[in-house]
Amino acid sequence: MSSCTETSPAEGIDGRALRALSLGHLGVDFAQGAIPALIVFFQPRFDLGYMSSAAIVLAATCSSSLTQPIFGALSDRRGALWLLPAGVALAGVGLGAAVCMPSYAALLTCVAVSAVGVGAFHPEGAKYARFASRGRHASSISVFSVGGNVGLALGPIIASVVVLGLGLTGGVLLALPGLAIAGALLHERRHLGSFTPDPRLAPETVGPSRPRSLALLLVIVALRSVAFYGLLTFVPLWEVANGQSRGHGALLLSLLLVAGAIGTVVIGPVADRIGSETVLRITMIATGPLIAIYVLAGGLAGAIAVIAAGAVTVGTLSTTTVLAQEYLPTRIGMASGLSMGFSIGLGGVAAFLLGAIADAVDLRVALLCTVGATLIGALLTFGLPIGRPLLREAAVTP
Repeated sequence: MSSCTETSPAEGIDGRALRALSLGHLGVDFAQGAIPALIVFFQPRFDLGYMSSAAIVLAATCSSSLTQPIFGALSDRRGALWLLPAGVALAGVGLGAAVCMPSYAALLTCVAVSAVGVGAFHPEGAKYARFASRGRHASSISVFSVGGNVGLALGPIIASVVVLGLGLTGGVLLALPGLAIAGALLHERRHLGSFTPDPRLAPETVGPSRPRSLALLLVIVALRSVAFYGLLTFVPLWEVANGQSRGHGALLLSLLLVAGAIGTVVIGPVADRIGSETVLRITMIATGPLIAIYVLAGGLAGAIAVIAAGAVTVGTLSTTTVLAQEYLPTRIGMASGLSMGFSIGLGGVAAFLLGAIADAVDLRVALLCTVGATLIGALLTFGLPIGRPLLREAAVTP
């Protein structure tokens, strides 16, 4: 185990470690992002309604969200660096198998298996991104998150191109990126392990836990996730319902996620300067009106609005991860798992319920329900503490 020393933000984030972690994040979120774009191909094959379509996303989010806190707790107790390559590999293999399945039940099973890989990677990846930050927590988690954003954006594009060109059975090739990235993470395992802090120093170098603030934050993340998964699941279907092609729907979804990657790059450093809570409040206030414009106005204005909604919604995933880690500083893995997994998974459950609303009423009403969720979340951000004391945290010199 490497020795820990106090370092300042000026010493800089370890680029090599963050590149490896960001690449791994790209791999798991590539698998996660491909699933919603593939729903438009699964619909005619299995004769699915909106609720059954949303159940595919529910299977992914529940498997991921329920396992992330478990993997986070394992990471905090014993360390689990092996979860990084294993998680990426499992996510890719599950995705490649899902598109080849002959039945709806088998499809759901493979999607759930892929999501377990996603759940295994996230807490450990976010924890080591913080270890490699050397004090610049929001910026470091943003770099880590950009990989995931890029993966989410590439997933719909590449999955659509592969399936349109080779058919659903050709989608087995979608497993290859995850397997290749898993190999790269195995190669970097020793370097990443050098950032593991000395547990004897941890109690003296972190601030107090804030369980009430964490609980409130998780509610806000869940409400934001209603919007995120509502858009992720229904933007392609909404475009098709309004006369656009399936390729157009996948392209708009990808642009939304690319905007999220750009938003992450911009928002992380801003959060380091003005505070993560302030950034979260501003973006939550903006999200609802942007979604409303997309649904009610449509056209070019609607497309621009939903892309902007992607920037502020996806772009703050790293912000809330940083806040969760600061509210539970002695259990970074668990905090990451709760923020990135469990509470986000509640958004996946909400997407399933939105599918039921779409079947019972229409898709427009279901999408507008996400606006109400974001407005409630925006109000709750006023209950988060502002002006946190700066935490002194041990950084590791590899």
